[in-house]
Amino acid sequence: MVEALMTNVHFQPAPLSDPLGEVLHILHLTGTLYCRAEMTAPWGIVMPQLVDSMMFVIVTSGHGWLVMDGQEPLLVGQGSMVLLPHGQSYRLLSAPDADALPLFDIPVEKISERYEIMRHGGGGEVTRATSGVVQFDSVAARRLVSLLPPVLHVDAWGDDAANWLQSTLGLVAREASTLRPGGETVMTRLADILVIQAIRAWLDTAPEANLGWLAALRDPQLGHALALMHRRPERSWSVAELAGEAGMSRSAFSARFTDLVGQPVMQYLAQWRLHLARAQLLESRDPVGAVARRAGYESEAAFGRAFKQFFGVPPGGLRRSAVA
Repeated sequence: MVEALMTNVHFQPAPLSDPLGEVLHILHLTGTLYCRAEMTAPWGIVMPQLVDSMMFVIVTSGHGWLVMDGQEPLLVGQGSMVLLPHGQSYRLLSAPDADALPLFDIPVEKISERYEIMRHGGGGEVTRATSGVVQFDSVAARRLVSLLPPVLHVDAWGDDAANWLQSTLGLVAREASTLRPGGETVMTRLADILVIQAIRAWLDTAPEANLGWLAALRDPQLGHALALMHRRPERSWSVAELAGEAGMSRSAFSARFTDLVGQPVMQYLAQWRLHLARAQLLESRDPVGAVARRAGYESEAAFGRAFKQFFGVPPGGLRRSAVA
């Protein structure tokens, strides 16, 4: 199932004046796998844990209950979407006490590598849903996703302000109801929009979205400095230069950055560079020296020492362990 994740979706960079928007633009969602499901009560499905993945469910008719360890059962009605940012295992049920089968024990009709149809249940009331799995491959995306709650629930039908979601869910429902030419492509793009918009809705309403790193990204001055570091990690930034870019004194910039982000600016930059380098080592076959230069290191030896100190393994060892 996870091996079928194939399609890359990349977005143009957001304006430098919108650092939080830029993080959303570089989520780099990677290939969506869809399942269009028709369930008849009683029914129940156990979804497995999927590491480094986000899962979503859109109920296009009927309703279902989402049950997850540590969370109250959640009723997901028609026109609603739930996003599970951390890929945790969950159950989707016709009733909170319904029996459930593991996902891979339920037969499906495989339409393509990324699209399948499931019919499951006891023959009663019908619920139709579209589910999917997406992955993300940027350091900024991983930090953002780590801050999201276990479940994001968006109920468009009950919110007059969410016309975008109502319209998009309507398109998903129509595409899911028939296999028209190009339907896979349309649904892929719609799902990418839904995931990003669900995260945006949380950012706009959740109190915790105004704390820490997210608050720093929203800050007009700190956000500008963060965006510069994210876009140009190879540059030899200094605290004074970043403070100047932010229009602040060096001392005021350093104090506010540490207060909001939770670590000094140069420590943040050093760790950001190392995380970027780690991702490049795993995702490319570029020479270690080239990766080191893109991470802002003039010396491959200095990069290797910093990398091993932070991750506990040298750059070459990381690659060898990934291949093994």
